Amino acid sequence: MKFNKIISIILVLVALFSLAGCSTKASEAENTAVESTPANSEEKVAEVQTEAPVADLEDKVVIYSTHGEDMLELVAIAFEAETGVKVEFINLKGELAERVRAEKENPQSDVMYGGASSIFMELKADDLFEAFEPTWASTLNPLFKDSENYWFGTIQTPVMLFYNSEVIAPEDAPKDWADLTKEQFKDQLVFRNALSSSARATYSSLLQQFELTSTLDAGWDYMKQLDQNTKQYYGSESLMFQAVGRKEASISYAPLNSIIDNKVNNSMPLEVVNAVSGSPIITDGIAAINNAPHPNAAKAFVEFAGSAKVQAMLATEFNRMPTNPEALATSPEWMGAFEINAMNVDWADLASKQSEWMQKWDTEIKDSHKDVEK
Repeated sequence: MKFNKIISIILVLVALFSLAGCSTKASEAENTAVESTPANSEEKVAEVQTEAPVADLEDKVVIYSTHGEDMLELVAIAFEAETGVKVEFINLKGELAERVRAEKENPQSDVMYGGASSIFMELKADDLFEAFEPTWASTLNPLFKDSENYWFGTIQTPVMLFYNSEVIAPEDAPKDWADLTKEQFKDQLVFRNALSSSARATYSSLLQQFELTSTLDAGWDYMKQLDQNTKQYYGSESLMFQAVGRKEASISYAPLNSIIDNKVNNSMPLEVVNAVSGSPIITDGIAAINNAPHPNAAKAFVEFAGSAKVQAMLATEFNRMPTNPEALATSPEWMGAFEINAMNVDWADLASKQSEWMQKWDTEIKDSHKDVEK
């Protein structure tokens, strides 16, 4: 089945599963204590019953996350309903890893929820997580978890190229990442900045492909050419999509669920590109913070958030593809209905190089005058 037909099937199925209006809102970092249940969340919460332990739990748990507030709120409400533990979440977007590192000697959070597996590998090496094994961990593919039980994947996220079909015809659209440096696409590209976990994973994955098949220097040359064609870099995913929707630029990349959300919920004329050389598939993780102030509640939250029923709930309500096989089996049909050409990424190797590479890209390659901070 051709990819464009498959994407059409995806969008129809997404509509059938009533995902309109459930797109994740980008928001500024803020500390939010969930104390009331929105009317439209009651039935969703009632359906979620897990094996999260309830004995000897502290009265609250503090979550640092990159996920949107709508999604975090639903999980928080469900967790509180089951355990009685209050949830405070702080949405840190691309600053999550830096915040966890900065608080190593005096942790202020209990759980890190969200971010690419390569970031979790980096932080594990810095002794920032506590190892323990949730009941569902054994069901995960080894690709979706740490072999020593320091972190676990809860969402698998393909990051894919897309374009505005009202600006570019399918025959003229890029077919692969290498095409983005062509002269015809100058000032047609808008991307995320390096604070975004998906951006860090994508830029690093592209550099790794050059390192594996050619030379790293060739990779840096590619990144320079890519920067020359880039019109702007955004700190906000929603602003980046708005730029493409307003035809200020025509090409970008993003997590597949975000592309579908904006096509369905915001009526943007977007088409997905199944890149010839592959698309990175990021594993979004979760981990309990080492020496957390509320360690029992932290473990209970990890147990809860990775359970099949919670993952399935997020798949249906927020278009997030589960890592838990049981959850995937009961998720919207489209999640198993299409094939993605996956990029061959060595995430363990990438974890040891990503920070250095992204520092170099941010300070030596990227034109900082193109940054849009809001």
